[in-house]
Amino acid sequence: MLTGEGSLDRYLDPQDVGRLVRTGLASEPLDGRRVLVLIPDGTRTMPMPLMFEVLTKTLGPRVAALDFLVALGTHQPMTDEQLGRLIGRPVEHGHAGRSRIFNHRWDIPATFAQIGVIPAREIADLTGGLLEQDVPVALNRLVVEYDHILICGPVFPHEVVGFSGGTKYLVPGVAGPDVINFTHWLGAVITSSAVIGAGYTPVRAVIDRAASFVNRPVTCLSLVVTHHGLSGLYIGTPQESWQAASALSAQTHIVWVDRPYTRVLSIMPEMYDDLWTAAKGMYKLEPAIADGGEIVIYAPHITEVSYTHGQHIDEVGYHCRDYFLRQWARFQHIPGGVLAHSTHVKGLGTYDAATGAEVPRIRVTLATGIPEERCRRINLGYLDPAGVRQDEWLGREHDGVLVVPRAGEMLYRLKPAVQAGVGHGV
Repeated sequence: MLTGEGSLDRYLDPQDVGRLVRTGLASEPLDGRRVLVLIPDGTRTMPMPLMFEVLTKTLGPRVAALDFLVALGTHQPMTDEQLGRLIGRPVEHGHAGRSRIFNHRWDIPATFAQIGVIPAREIADLTGGLLEQDVPVALNRLVVEYDHILICGPVFPHEVVGFSGGTKYLVPGVAGPDVINFTHWLGAVITSSAVIGAGYTPVRAVIDRAASFVNRPVTCLSLVVTHHGLSGLYIGTPQESWQAASALSAQTHIVWVDRPYTRVLSIMPEMYDDLWTAAKGMYKLEPAIADGGEIVIYAPHITEVSYTHGQHIDEVGYHCRDYFLRQWARFQHIPGGVLAHSTHVKGLGTYDAATGAEVPRIRVTLATGIPEERCRRINLGYLDPAGVRQDEWLGREHDGVLVVPRAGEMLYRLKPAVQAGVGHGV
């Protein structure tokens, strides 16, 4: 049974959260069980200290163990100091009180347990015929070593799956490379512009199917979070809690605009420490940009393209989807997650295989600590961040210029009536 509350005009306070968690978990068979909680890393806005406190207070007396696994996907492992800031408690040698705090060590093959394979014929059905191949599903073996899995994370519009949260904390959150690369490339084939904020997508269908191989009970706490407070909390199965939270997120995290912008300054907060994570400043704005427009990702603190995948990005650069699809033999050895990230950052565009001409729909410019030479080499624009004066950008919305402070979570879209008159072709 789903337990939850959500609102567009009020925020849940700590007492509300405690009451909902107690109610939502009261009937779950957790007594005496070993419970593993999947949580986000520091690249998500999330009242994790509050949720850690409420969960430990509510479940600590009931369970045999209450441990936490950070669903990193392929993000960098967090230090004890970073984990301590994340949960609001000191972490020493991976411990916080009685609880163990694990990083998902995606970089160590022994991390994983193979739990199933989605056959090619089923993949073809789930993707509407876009792709057809066997997809092996491996998850962090901790998932099958505990008695009960809790998922606790926020729901936002997402460039790969539509809306984040729910079973996404299993795949790609604590998954192996095969299913991560497949789901990300599937999202890229559909295109980020079409997927983001689109509700239940083929990518979500594949992720749900992969998660169905987990032979442990799974309960999900889905949060809808803004920079001002917690708008909603839903507790139930991953599917039902995600569905409720994504419906509220669609009303909370999408800004509908009356006309496309020609130039946007997308200011990235320091919780994004490389372009791989800060690229959300592109994904969340692309649908509201006029053909030929420009997004400037402003993040002077960022000096690296990707701490995990930078070598691959240096090899292939940033390109539109068709650049890869029409030269597949040349790029098929590159991990699908890397190619997907490349297309998401470059955005919609066209590629003529006969002439080699690639025409992106919009321009993407980095005003970061990444040197100009590297920006040009990876096929992105460069702007010296020291020369960016935000006051020269502000107050110019009538000219089609927009400044987005703390970008990366709010999705900007053209109102349907406006979008009908704008290109946005692929």
